[in-house]
Amino acid sequence: MIEVKDVHKSFGSQHVLKGVSSLFEAGKNNLIIGKSGSGKTVLLKCIVGLLNPTEGHVLFDGKDYVAMNIEQKNEIRRELGMLFQGGALFDSLTVEENVRFPLDMFTKMAMSDKKDRVNEVLKRVNLVNANAKYPSQLSGGMQKRTGIARAIVMNPKYLFCDEPNSGLDPQTSIVIDELIMEITEEYKITTITNTHDMNSVITNGDKIIFLHEGNKHWEGDKISLFESDNKELIDFIFASEFLKEARDARHKKLLSNLSK
Repeated sequence: MIEVKDVHKSFGSQHVLKGVSSLFEAGKNNLIIGKSGSGKTVLLKCIVGLLNPTEGHVLFDGKDYVAMNIEQKNEIRRELGMLFQGGALFDSLTVEENVRFPLDMFTKMAMSDKKDRVNEVLKRVNLVNANAKYPSQLSGGMQKRTGIARAIVMNPKYLFCDEPNSGLDPQTSIVIDELIMEITEEYKITTITNTHDMNSVITNGDKIIFLHEGNKHWEGDKISLFESDNKELIDFIFASEFLKEARDARHKKLLSNLSK
């Protein structure tokens, strides 16, 4: 379980996060949504420790990550898996070497055990026999799946995904959404994903928080999302007047389908 308490983040005179508090549930897909500039990525970076909050606390299972020393933070970091927006694969390394990288950095496993673990996670993300390929030889979807394999190779307790569908076509985006959902449930991982993709929200939104101008304006699940009367949230979900007009007509049918 991860909790953020009254998190603020400023860059000079720019106050990006303005006291965000929320609880991210263990074994669930937790989504942070909002338009560009709302503070989604800054909040995610504060949670994983890439940025230090100006004020507030980030708790991992009740332990304050912000107050920890370097050694204590490193212990938490070994339990984190991260899927970066651009994939962040090393161009000069093969798929196998990219996925093995965290094992090389943080473990003393024998090479044979590392290879077995790499093959295990590559099979899990449907990339069998891709070991010797380089990132330039992969499609966008394959690169994202390689990134997911690397993120879970250490069997993390927490998985963070920054815009996992960025740059992907709609069909491939669905595949990635389903894979993240399956892995979260299978490994009982606490997953936190930044996204503005509404298909991701509908598929993976066990717990959702909506940020607007650095504030948490709403939180709930993918069903209650469409029942909200929060103006900023409605404007975000239904970005066009046509969709706003169609909202009521589709409302009952959509909720019925989500409940199945």
